[in-house]
Amino acid sequence: MKRYFAQYKSHYRDNLKLAIPVVISQLGHILVQTSDSIIVGHFAGTIALAAVALVNSLFIIIMMVGIGISYGLTPLVAQQNGKQNFEECGKLLANSLLINLFTGAILFTTIYTGAMLLLDHLHQTPEVVAQAKPFLLIMGLSVFPMLIFNTFKQFTEGLGFTKQAMSISIWGNVINIVVGVILVKGMFGIKPMGVRGAGFSTLTDRCIMAVVMAYYVFKSANFKKYLVGFKRHFITWARMREILKIGGPVAMQYTFEVSAFGGAAIIVGTIGAAPQAAHQVALNLASITYMMASGVSAAAAIKSGNYFGAKKYTDLRSSAIASYHVVLVFMSVTALLFTLFNRLLPWIYTSDQQVIGIAAELLLIAAVFQLFDGAQVIGLGVLRGMGDVNIPTVITFLAYWVIGIPVGYVLGLHFGMGVEGVWYGLVAGLLTAAILLYIRFNKISAHHQYQEQVIIAQD
Repeated sequence: MKRYFAQYKSHYRDNLKLAIPVVISQLGHILVQTSDSIIVGHFAGTIALAAVALVNSLFIIIMMVGIGISYGLTPLVAQQNGKQNFEECGKLLANSLLINLFTGAILFTTIYTGAMLLLDHLHQTPEVVAQAKPFLLIMGLSVFPMLIFNTFKQFTEGLGFTKQAMSISIWGNVINIVVGVILVKGMFGIKPMGVRGAGFSTLTDRCIMAVVMAYYVFKSANFKKYLVGFKRHFITWARMREILKIGGPVAMQYTFEVSAFGGAAIIVGTIGAAPQAAHQVALNLASITYMMASGVSAAAAIKSGNYFGAKKYTDLRSSAIASYHVVLVFMSVTALLFTLFNRLLPWIYTSDQQVIGIAAELLLIAAVFQLFDGAQVIGLGVLRGMGDVNIPTVITFLAYWVIGIPVGYVLGLHFGMGVEGVWYGLVAGLLTAAILLYIRFNKISAHHQYQEQVIIAQD
C-alpha cells in the first residue's frame, strides 16, 4: 500500500499546490449564499430564510449555467499553454469575455421574464413568495459582474495562477458580510431591508470583485505575453464555437445537478416552510463541501488539460487518480464532521428548534453522499480537461433526472418519508453519477496511456 501511494506522491503535492487557492476562490461563490442565509436567518426570521432557500434553488441553476459556460475557457487555455502557444490564450480570453457578456444578458432576461412568474406557480407559501421576488431580481443583476469576474478567473487559473482569484474572493466575501449585516439588520441610520438587503450586498460584492480581477489581469506582468492576442479582431465564430463546444455541455452538467437539488427544494417547499428552511440549511452546508471538492476538480481539469496538450497520458492518469485520492480523503473528513456535529451546525443559520431538528437529520444523509459527490465532481473535472464533455453530460442527466429526482419524489411524497425521502433520491443520483463517470474516465485514460506506451516502445 505504501509503495502504491508513493507513485502518486509528487502528484499529490502538485495538485494540492494548485488546488488549494482554487478551492478557496470556488468557495467564494457558495459563501455568498451562505452568508446571505446566516444573516437573513438570524436577523429576518424563518419566512425570510425560506425565501432565500426558494430563490437560491432557482438562482443557483442560473449561476451554474453561467459558470459552466465560462469553464469552457480553462481547459482550452491549459492545453494551449501546454503547447506554449501563448498568443492563442489571449485570443481565447477575448472570445470568452464576449460569450459571457451575452450569456449574462440571456440569463438576466430569463430571470426577469421567466423565473419571476414561475414563483407564483410553485405552490409555495405566499409570504415566502412575496419576499423572494425582490431578492431574485437583485440577484439577477449580479449575474453580469459575476460572469466578468469568472471570465478572468478561469483564464488565470488555466495558466496556473490561482492565488489572486482566491484573495479577491476572500475580500469580496468580507465585504458581502459587512454590507449584508448593515442592510438586513438596519444600522447607521439605514432602515432594516430584510431579504432585499442581502441581495444588494451580494450585488455590491460581485461588482467590486469583477473590477479588481480585470484590473489585475491587465496590469500584471505575468500575462503580457498572453494578452498580445486580446484584441477585438481576434474574436471569431470558430473560437467561440470551440469554447462553447466545451462550455455548453459543462453548463448542462452543472445545470442537471444543481437543478436536481433545486427541484428537491421545490418538492420540499410543498411540504412546508420549516422543512424548506431546513433543506436550505443542510444543503448550504453540503454545498460548501461540494464547492471545495469542485475546487480540487477544477485543479484536476487544469492539470489534465496541461498533460493532454503535451500528450503525457501516463502523467495525466496518475494525476487524475491522485485527485480522486485527495477528494475522497477530504470528503470522508467532512462526512465525519456532519455526523458528529449534525445538531450543532444548524445553529449557525437559525435558532428555530423545528428547523434545527429537521436539518440535523438531513445532515446525516448528507454525510452518506459526501464520498459520491466528491468522486463524481472529480470525474467531471478530469474528463473536461481532456475535452470529453458530451457523454458526461448524458451521465449527469441520467443520474439526477432519471434516477435522483423521481426516486426522491416517490419516497418523499408517495411513501410519506417527507424531506428525508427526497434526500435519499439525491443520494441515489450522486452514487450513479460517481460510478458511471469513473468508468468513463478509466476507459478513456487507459486507452490514451496504452497508445503512449506503444509509441514509446516503437521508438
